[in-house]
Amino acid sequence: VQLQASGGGLVQPGGSLRLSCAASRSVFSNDAMGWCRQAPGKQRELVARITNGGSTNIADSVKGRFTISRDNAKNTVYLQLTSLKPEDTAVYYCTAGVYSLGTYHPRSWGQGTLVTVSS
Repeated sequence: VQLQASGGGLVQPGGSLRLSCAASRSVFSNDAMGWCRQAPGKQRELVARITNGGSTNIADSVKGRFTISRDNAKNTVYLQLTSLKPEDTAVYYCTAGVYSLGTYHPRSWGQGTLVTVSS
């Protein structure tokens, strides 16, 4: 199982970043993929998920600011982050898993990429 996330970094409030996650073909064949994040001292949070068919769900905390997409030809999933706030600072993890009965269940995790929002 291979999930390689990239694109994190330091950005000013109001800025944008695009995270990428390259997956091995076997991982990408899973039902869905998603992004989770964990801020210091906080629990891990599911930010967004996308099914093989392209159906997406975005957490309320980032709705309207984050967008998830996938390129099946490249076995890659993206998370576009806009209008970033300091509270978006976290390690962002790419995941692959199963979407069933309206719930996404991550089964595989990448190594994480750090996003820091600060002036």
